[in-house]
Amino acid sequence: MATGRPTAAGVVAAVSGDGDGGGPAGGSGGWSKWQIALVVAAPFAVGAAGLWFYRKRLAAAKKKLNDDVKTTEENAKTDAKDEGNESQVKDPLQLAQSAKNRGNKYFKAGRFDKSIECYTEAINVCPPENRDDIATFYQNRAAAYEQLKSYSNVVADCTKALEYNNRYVKALYRRAKAEEVQNELTKCLEDITAVCILENFSNQTSLLMADRVLKDLGHSRAKEKFQTREPKDPSAQFIRNYFYSFANDPIINSLQEDETRQETKAMLHDHHEDDEKEKVEEMEKESNHSKSSYKRALQQLRKHDYNGDIIRLCTSELDSDQPNFIAESLLLRATFYLLRGESNKALDDFEKLLSMNGVDKRISSNALIKRASLKMQSGQQVEAFNDFNLAVAQDPENSDVYHHKGQIHLLIERYDEAVKDFDKSVILSPGFAVAHAQKCYADYRLAMSMGMESAVESAAKSFETTISKFPDCAEGYALYGQVLIDMKNFDKADENFKKAIQIEPDNGSIYVHRGLLRLQWKQDIDEAARLIEKAMEVDSKCEFAYETLGTIEIQRGGLDKAVELFNKAIDLSRSEAEMAHLYSLLDAATAQAKVAQRLGIQLPSMM
Repeated sequence: MATGRPTAAGVVAAVSGDGDGGGPAGGSGGWSKWQIALVVAAPFAVGAAGLWFYRKRLAAAKKKLNDDVKTTEENAKTDAKDEGNESQVKDPLQLAQSAKNRGNKYFKAGRFDKSIECYTEAINVCPPENRDDIATFYQNRAAAYEQLKSYSNVVADCTKALEYNNRYVKALYRRAKAEEVQNELTKCLEDITAVCILENFSNQTSLLMADRVLKDLGHSRAKEKFQTREPKDPSAQFIRNYFYSFANDPIINSLQEDETRQETKAMLHDHHEDDEKEKVEEMEKESNHSKSSYKRALQQLRKHDYNGDIIRLCTSELDSDQPNFIAESLLLRATFYLLRGESNKALDDFEKLLSMNGVDKRISSNALIKRASLKMQSGQQVEAFNDFNLAVAQDPENSDVYHHKGQIHLLIERYDEAVKDFDKSVILSPGFAVAHAQKCYADYRLAMSMGMESAVESAAKSFETTISKFPDCAEGYALYGQVLIDMKNFDKADENFKKAIQIEPDNGSIYVHRGLLRLQWKQDIDEAARLIEKAMEVDSKCEFAYETLGTIEIQRGGLDKAVELFNKAIDLSRSEAEMAHLYSLLDAATAQAKVAQRLGIQLPSMM
């Protein structure tokens, strides 16, 4: 179970007189540095006193601005009078600096056209050997163009500045901002990546911009790719575990009922063949035409044969002249559409099913749970929880509703709500091991978020009780292993991952988690890679393995291999959101490699 990251709540960024801000650079008359403030995931409120203070400061600022404009106009007039005298100055660099200073004054007064003229003059008269000065003049002129929203000129002048100084952070940052406005996101990403590298990834404002651009670029590329992707069935292990995440799945329950019925029928034939003949015939009648397409789909499911025939068989049942299992076929087909990432088809089937009358409540509540997960994937959080509420109203004793709602609450870090959901789930299905393991994990996350050390220890110990009660539940060992990594108890974490692998040797994700443990614990990048390669061996469709190994390859300097791995993960992704995340990783890796090569910089390595 992976948790999300907090987002930034606010950023106030600004100008420096000669550094990395937003105003003109250089000169003793430059602006004073503004404070840069970053508040991460924290609310900010201004009370009445703060509002009074703000208004008072605003009035003072307006008066100062008027005074500054008046003073600047007077200074400009004086400068104009002195231009005749400046012509007597023999040093072209002094002429250039003087023109730049006048430009700075006009910029500060808001007269950007005049400042552009002055910066242009500085560029024209500056000796070509003074490369840093020329870079500054171009960057200053770009700042003035930015104020006029002339973004093509911003890009052009920043590009010229970078020809004279290719590590000029201020020019890179300003060009990146202009490129973002122009929706040139790939170019923007390279520039903001260069800024982050040159700042040693220490400037939160730059990092937040890089994150934003990566997300926008990822979403854009994923939207285009997802519409043309070829849907693929996930691995048999993934499908099996998906069905096992429901305690009351009506499809799986019908399989178990059929098996019980067959056993009973065999027993009756063996021991009461003559006396119970009528009973056997009645049971065969109740089997609802075992040769129907839906029943054949169930046989495929029972054999864990997920080769694509299940969707075809359900469709055949629905298209038949007298379908006997309409709701069941719609639910099973929608489930496999969901697993293949064909969300629109899945939603269509769920809609048809939920519009039917007289459907068994376990079938309709299962459809609502699955539809809620699809809506959550597409960012429709309110609609997803509406479906969960409908499921509770229709089937309040169904533990699956609370279990899956709890997983969503874990995902969005509402740990207190997750704990309530899992508490309800284990009460309704006390023998459902997976829900118990998830409850332990939710208890731990809640305790951690509240900083309650005693509760953290208690939650960790609750895993021991759960594992003792359900020794065959791989989920319990795997989640406990992740908690133990958090607690820096690496030896015990490794033991739990090993036990989880013994129970589910075809579960690639557990190998990945163990590989990440070895990386954190032993800093053994080769052993981590070996374990993740093992994950791909046991499950060639484990997207998590390709993504993680791709990230490791970047750290090892293997960009080409990393790109190959990320592209494989993208092909396996089952939702547009997953694909967008993977494209972000791919684009970040590519941009960092390009920038490092262009600037001749060696990026930090884990080796």
